[in-house]
Amino acid sequence: AQLVESGGGLVQPGGSLTLSCVASGFKFDTYAMSWVRQVPGQGLEWVSTIYSDGSLTYYGDSVKGRFTISRDNAKNTMYLQMTTLKSEDTGLYVCGTGFPYYRGDYGRSLTRADFGYWGQGTQVTVSS
Repeated sequence: AQLVESGGGLVQPGGSLTLSCVASGFKFDTYAMSWVRQVPGQGLEWVSTIYSDGSLTYYGDSVKGRFTISRDNAKNTMYLQMTTLKSEDTGLYVCGTGFPYYRGDYGRSLTRADFGYWGQGTQVTVSS
């Protein structure tokens, strides 16, 4: 099984980017999928989750209203549209299977063990 992210880059504050996560080797349309971001020294921050059929989406407070998660199960691909980017959005964006807060325990620190399949990430840098 493999998850491959792409679409990261350097963008100015206020700009936009769209990330992609392409899955292979497992039945993509049966998994909830999540985006998280990693910042050195700050651990994992959950960004967003989408249910397997795309019917439900969830967002972290820091990105709500600015980011949109979506998926195309026919293409085994998940997306993250990011708008009005801020410097604090800088980080390595990683996609993974599962919804780490399915119990509603938002705020709990996350680790790699909260996810199943896991990608290598794509770097997003927001800077002028």
